Amino acid sequence: MNLPLFLARIREGTRRDNGALSLEAMILLPLLILVLCLIIAFGRIQASGNAVDSAARNAARAASLERSAGAARSAGERVAQDFLSQQGLPCTAVSTSISTSGFSARLGDPSTTTATVSCTVRLSDIGMPGLPGSKTLRATFTSPIDAYRQRD
Repeated sequence: MNLPLFLARIREGTRRDNGALSLEAMILLPLLILVLCLIIAFGRIQASGNAVDSAARNAARAASLERSAGAARSAGERVAQDFLSQQGLPCTAVSTSISTSGFSARLGDPSTTTATVSCTVRLSDIGMPGLPGSKTLRATFTSPIDAYRQRD
């Protein structure tokens, strides 16, 4: 076989693939963008969930350190709000509930206080079709009240 003819056939075969790379890019690029949007959405949900858990833990602990039910409720709500704002969490709605029934227990009886924090995280700004507009995350944490600390 003639070497120049063989090389000409090889060059001719490679010319027939012109445009295949751009076609592959057109197919794969939307899929890569979709995967990236999913990673961003799940990352935001995970980070927000961790922040809501920490806010509930801090709120329950702050409430358990108070001496009265009213002070516990206000301290827990304030700590949860402060923590979520410090974290820069994109919550559209925040709800904090502090259970203060443990403050009515007699001195020496073990009791607890429970904080529940809810946060609605906006997902609509990610811009992925089929993704819900928001997700509500909820966390609950219980902290013991010192059984021998005087209460009001």
